[in-house]
Amino acid sequence: MTELAQHQTSSASRAEARLPTIVCSSVVRSVHQGESHGGVYLVDLERGDATQVLDWSEADIDWEGRGGDRGLRGIAFHDGLVYLAASDEIFVYDRDFEPRGSIRNPYLKHCHEITVHDGRLYMASTGFDSVLEMDLRTQAFTRAWCLRYSDAWKLLRTLRIDIKPSFRTYDPSAPGGPKSADTSHVNNVVVRDGAIYACGTRLSALWRVDRPKLERYARTPFGTHNTQPFRDGVLFNHTKTDRIAYASRDGRVTGSVALPTYPAESLEHADLPSDLARPTFGRGLTVLDDGRIVGGSSPATVTVYDLDAGRMVRSVNITMDVRNAVHGLEVWPYDRSSSASPSD
Repeated sequence: MTELAQHQTSSASRAEARLPTIVCSSVVRSVHQGESHGGVYLVDLERGDATQVLDWSEADIDWEGRGGDRGLRGIAFHDGLVYLAASDEIFVYDRDFEPRGSIRNPYLKHCHEITVHDGRLYMASTGFDSVLEMDLRTQAFTRAWCLRYSDAWKLLRTLRIDIKPSFRTYDPSAPGGPKSADTSHVNNVVVRDGAIYACGTRLSALWRVDRPKLERYARTPFGTHNTQPFRDGVLFNHTKTDRIAYASRDGRVTGSVALPTYPAESLEHADLPSDLARPTFGRGLTVLDDGRIVGGSSPATVTVYDLDAGRMVRSVNITMDVRNAVHGLEVWPYDRSSSASPSD
């Protein structure tokens, strides 16, 4: 069978596959205190509807800066529970989104993406240039890895010179770790075959942490989100160009899809400066079992793509408010018979 025929057969099989339910978090930028600044939604891609299951409108928010404590970001699952990242704290909910506790650590700051692998929770701690590891069985923080640039290296990085960050392992349950700093903007962590992969907007590579060693897995553009190994290369949200891209490990882009756009007259709050909120801001990315990919964007939208065909399969819009951007995004692993399910 030719490669073209294989792709056609694969695309036909994917077309018949039922689309899953996605759980996503959103961050609402440029809001005033007292307004909702994000939430969690269950998005049924097959039916094309979305239901908000959590409104993140706590009163005790740190309103300094543009991001920080506003809104929920990374999402992970373990043993019937849902883990949601909220800056310096991981909130734990059951599958009906009833609170079941929270997780804190002195080295957890401005947490972005999180993941669970073999009973361990991994957290991208942007405020410490770190990835933290926690054993969910013992509830103990076990290890952490710091990828950091010095002041001199930051200058070279600003000039787009490809350099390797300094690297250290430390104990997140004890004093003596790194000082708070955001030089590499580590915003994503995934675990594959026992190795940890980390990337961020100020890193020019997806870095592979294999216990004591740090090695470059693949070259990536600056400004990426959700970078992860994919097939023989890497997949990422290239937020600056409003696309999801697939690249070889040497950095050559071999395929991409454009994020959905909307007519300007249909958008809410479209007059805000683009550094505060803008449409087509791409965040959140996961790969389905059949090879199709799902990504998030603003105004809060969840979209399925066929990367091989270079096309959009289905898109579900949650709101037309450009301030509301999807951040965390995962396939919902639990059945929809809970009270969190939308009514027919």
